[in-house]
Amino acid sequence: MKKILLTLVLGLGLITANAQIEKLAGPRIGFTYIGAGPTADFLHEGFDFDEDNTQYGSTGPGYTTQYGWQWESRFADGGGEIVGIVEWIVLVAGMEQGKFLPSATSIIGLRTDEGLEFGTGPNLSLSGVGMVFGIGYNFKSGNLNLPVNIAFMPGRSKNGTVYNFNNGTQINEETNYDYDTGMRISIMVGFNMSK
Repeated sequence: MKKILLTLVLGLGLITANAQIEKLAGPRIGFTYIGAGPTADFLHEGFDFDEDNTQYGSTGPGYTTQYGWQWESRFADGGGEIVGIVEWIVLVAGMEQGKFLPSATSIIGLRTDEGLEFGTGPNLSLSGVGMVFGIGYNFKSGNLNLPVNIAFMPGRSKNGTVYNFNNGTQINEETNYDYDTGMRISIMVGFNMSK
């Protein structure tokens, strides 16, 4: 009987605690600058980019739009001036160029009562895994939240190999080179409603 009573009390406590966590969700749209690297090469040339004969980053930086959805949960809200937030953001980039570049980001951070927010977390995309650093401001109008954020994801240094060809025939020479995967800077806006 004690186990059943303890299980009921803990279960009700978890349900009550979960009901007190404010959860928000809404659309996000934005614009991203991508530094010279493999992702920018794909935006410029698609699958026609010849990675065996051309060094990554040779097409220059790229620009793309992003569209997606954000889910947010607030935690560590002790009624003070700062609240902890966890965000999950799923985006698709490149659609204006006929490309499909999905990404998923999880950010943990803080938001002040005035609306200033900042956080960091991992990003998973077709170009690999990286860390995102973001800062923004959440404008409020009644129950409507209008977040505006700037996110930065640094590029990583990598090594590549280009195979040398003579009259269309590969010769036994290759050139090793260093390249950057291309840093990203995004400006994102969106909205969601508080209950």
